[in-house]
Amino acid sequence: MTETADRLDVREQRLERLTAAVPYVLLAASTALALLTGRHSQVDVLVILGLVALAAVWIAALGRRVSLGPLYVAGLIVLIGALCARDMWFASFFAFVGYVHSWQRLRGAWRYVGLAATAAISITAFLGPPAPTPAAIAVRLFFVAALVALVSLFSHLGDVTLERSVERKHMVEQLEAVIHENEGLHAQLLVQAHEAGVLDERQRMARDIHDTIAQGLAGIITQLQAAERADDAGRDDDRRRRIEVATRLARESLAEARRSVHAVGPMQLESAQLPDALAAVVAEWGDRYGVRAEFSAVGPVRPLHPEVEVALLRISQEALANAGAYARAGRVKLTLTFMDDVVTLDVRDDGVGFDTATTDGGFGLTSMRQRATRLGGTLDLESEPGAGTAISATVPALSRETPLG
Repeated sequence: MTETADRLDVREQRLERLTAAVPYVLLAASTALALLTGRHSQVDVLVILGLVALAAVWIAALGRRVSLGPLYVAGLIVLIGALCARDMWFASFFAFVGYVHSWQRLRGAWRYVGLAATAAISITAFLGPPAPTPAAIAVRLFFVAALVALVSLFSHLGDVTLERSVERKHMVEQLEAVIHENEGLHAQLLVQAHEAGVLDERQRMARDIHDTIAQGLAGIITQLQAAERADDAGRDDDRRRRIEVATRLARESLAEARRSVHAVGPMQLESAQLPDALAAVVAEWGDRYGVRAEFSAVGPVRPLHPEVEVALLRISQEALANAGAYARAGRVKLTLTFMDDVVTLDVRDDGVGFDTATTDGGFGLTSMRQRATRLGGTLDLESEPGAGTAISATVPALSRETPLG
């Protein structure tokens, strides 16, 4: 086997070992948080530890036996339900194993049965049993269906990526057999190009999935929780509006995910210029979160290169998503400034802020910075506790005709 194939096999083995360890890591994290933060009696602690030990043994004994897939998943879901009933931390972490193993170990319609059962357990753990009313039950069923649809799509994207990786591996092996006759230089250049392409594709898909599916899920959860509160308070109009918003978010997330698979640009830029698209995004975000949101464009507005417009739109969406999730702001201002050779996007809020010295901003800030630097631009962050947050992205004002190197 060639050196490149050996390296790929080592990576696959490492990934396989990491994947096999994930259920135990999530189980251990859930157990630690449950015991450290929960108020459990000694009996409850013993029951939790017993269930955790049983779950670990169950995964180790049956997790890799393909012929026992349905039995294994059924037992796993029962254990997840029992643990989630004891403490909500198991729904936050360990329940994720139910989604992954239901998709991997089951086939056909049984996959969705496993996903639905896991989603129902997680939702009940977070929100409690639904009120005995048709509307409340309908909201829960809709929530389960939305989670199943989005998890299925995310899993399908993972399968597509894996299939592409396998195809690429086979292609590399075939090409190496031919290029080997012309010394190692051609083979080395091919491997480098392959690895760069795989890394770029994975980074693109990771950014797009984070900016579409993850943000859509967060919005759906927020709207459905608000709908349930409105239902409990008897506000039917507000409940219906919240469910309509959640439905729209689910459809938009599915559409954006499909577009991401085919590397198609965002829907907002199909028929609108960048300032109009940003104005619509800001207005929709403000209506969704009930926050005063303003947008303004400064300077001579002109069409930009599609990749520049997509980057600025995605940076805006991520900054607004963070403001809605964490800032608790009363006002958000987004400004797009066109200058001679650069265009600047500023997003400011008057929320709680955070200490930039101790918080790295997570994947969202990393994704925004990657989008800016990929175009030769910069992204600056200013924030401090109690003083709000300001994000400023500056990128070259490339025209539509300018080729990107």
